[in-house]
Amino acid sequence: MRFILTCGGTAGHINPALAVAGRLKELLPDCEILFLGAEGKMEMELVPREGYEIRPLRITSLSRGKSLSALKHNLATLRNVVSAEREAGRIIREFKPDAVIGTGGYVCYPVLTAAAKQHIPTAVHESNAVPGLTTKMLAGRVDSVMVGFEESRRYYPDAQRVTVTGTPVRGEFACHTRESAKSELGMPMDMPLVVSVWGSLGARHMNEVVTDMLPLMQGQQDFRMIHSIGTQYQEEVAEKLSRLQVDPASCNAELRSYIYDMPRVMAAADLILCRAGASTLAELSYMGKPVIIVPSPNVTNNHQEKNARVLENAGGAKVFLEGEFDAASLLQEIRDLLADPDGLERMSAAMAQLSVPDATDKICDLILGICRK
Repeated sequence: MRFILTCGGTAGHINPALAVAGRLKELLPDCEILFLGAEGKMEMELVPREGYEIRPLRITSLSRGKSLSALKHNLATLRNVVSAEREAGRIIREFKPDAVIGTGGYVCYPVLTAAAKQHIPTAVHESNAVPGLTTKMLAGRVDSVMVGFEESRRYYPDAQRVTVTGTPVRGEFACHTRESAKSELGMPMDMPLVVSVWGSLGARHMNEVVTDMLPLMQGQQDFRMIHSIGTQYQEEVAEKLSRLQVDPASCNAELRSYIYDMPRVMAAADLILCRAGASTLAELSYMGKPVIIVPSPNVTNNHQEKNARVLENAGGAKVFLEGEFDAASLLQEIRDLLADPDGLERMSAAMAQLSVPDATDKICDLILGICRK
């Protein structure tokens, strides 16, 4: 069998697609998988790292602004959608997939639209509690809509066509224990690890907060921290550290541009600080990790806060909005949580209760089902 998967823009869209691809390969070792992604976006780097071929399509986002420049941008996007659909159609005719599956990002629209026009079985997965524009536009075109949250069904006119699957998590997240991961990372077993990660692209505000924390952490041995800066903010952070004259190593902290070994690092963590992307939250609940969440304010329909409140209401997370804390208060919250092992265990158990460990299998079953139909 042959499958095309399409995803784009952020790791939150890419990782679920990789999870599905990996499981399809386990179920059907001889199947062929091709990815289609947005030219110049991070899927063009992350997907080949996992051993899959990916072909680029030129696609751009929609601007919600009302200025002349926004209008010009959207006209260019419309032209790109038309040309991307044409190119996707050509690739689909050439590759002859049995199904085409999208897991989010603007690139999904032209690819799934082209597949539907050729009567290829199609499915789209929406990880967030509130569906994005692309998913809404595709809901009436594809054969199946899959969602991560039960409460998401109400956003679709035809709820009967919507299947709640949970969000798929890559198999690598089951490969490590906290002890084995800490050993592989060369970290002491008796020192808590705090992992600070703010989306695949990073977050300027949280980089500011974390770098402001470092002078308050100098010489401390309470915990170790790994902070992911994001590739686009490396120079900004380096300049600020130079002004502050702070060496992260003296604070028992390690700053990385991107955490490529995320399954290992997350497994080693005792507490995680992060945004509320649905894919990240699915990984954390799968691993039962206590979390401090600061939802991104720069997303459509405030969907990250809605994702985060699901975990907070269950007792697995502490949620703080930007502006509700500074470096000192966040550091104190971290120390308070680490000083209460029983509380962390309760948060961990609550997170694990929210997990849908068979989400990837559910999605693969549905994909093979629409192929049989």
